[in-house]
Amino acid sequence: MRVRLPEEFRTVTREEMIEFYGKYDEVLDVSAAGSKTKDDLLSELEAAEVEIAVVHAEYEFGEDADDLNEKVAALVNKHPEQLQGFGTVDLNNLQPLTLIEQAENIHSFGLKGINLQPVFFEVDPLDRRLYPLYATAAKYGLIVSFHTGVHYSLKSSIMQNNPIFIDQIAVDFPNLKIIACHGGWPWTPEMTAVARRHSNVFIEFGGVDPKYIGIPGTGWETVFTLMNNLLSNQVLFGTDWPVIPTEKAIQGWKRLGLKEEVLEKLFYKNAKNLLQL
Repeated sequence: MRVRLPEEFRTVTREEMIEFYGKYDEVLDVSAAGSKTKDDLLSELEAAEVEIAVVHAEYEFGEDADDLNEKVAALVNKHPEQLQGFGTVDLNNLQPLTLIEQAENIHSFGLKGINLQPVFFEVDPLDRRLYPLYATAAKYGLIVSFHTGVHYSLKSSIMQNNPIFIDQIAVDFPNLKIIACHGGWPWTPEMTAVARRHSNVFIEFGGVDPKYIGIPGTGWETVFTLMNNLLSNQVLFGTDWPVIPTEKAIQGWKRLGLKEEVLEKLFYKNAKNLLQL
């Protein structure tokens, strides 16, 4: 449900990426992973027998959001059997009319949703200037995905990434489909509480090595327990490619002892329903 737009389609420089990522390289070695291309992505998906991947225009560096959306749309249109897409909006310019127009353009491109990472711009996801964006997404059936939980950029705090904020948005927009990317760790009790309250909230695990999710004491216990029963319809497989290799993520999940029907929902069925494929 989430791979990154390959670096070859982005205007940010390698130096800017390295400066932004900072601690990320110590944890995930993202600079080395970032050199992978579109062809690498498609080859990796084929080798892992992944039928469809969702490419996200992740707005982290203050690039031109419209340009990112056009590039995601062009990539998806070139490979419609293998790729779907999420666009993004300009979080450096919280003008409601501009955000509405960008959401309408994302819809017109045939993309499935909007990727938001407010934490990197010290924007509160509950800022009322974002509410027209959420309303527009709900109107057009666009899914909204948020970066939640820990991040490793030292440019901003993680405090506003507690997924509890999703509860208020889900209350205000009960028909809006919302994805909490990265699973909300270390606030997993809050994450599961929000998902349990709202069936339109989904938990995605991109950028997380699955082996840690099944280890007691890592803080994932609440999510791991409830995804095997009460929340089985609200979990989504993701890699944050190229951060986590596709096959590594698949095999990692298979080793955790989840019910077979839950694995099917995680890998395919929930995403198929959410994307209305």
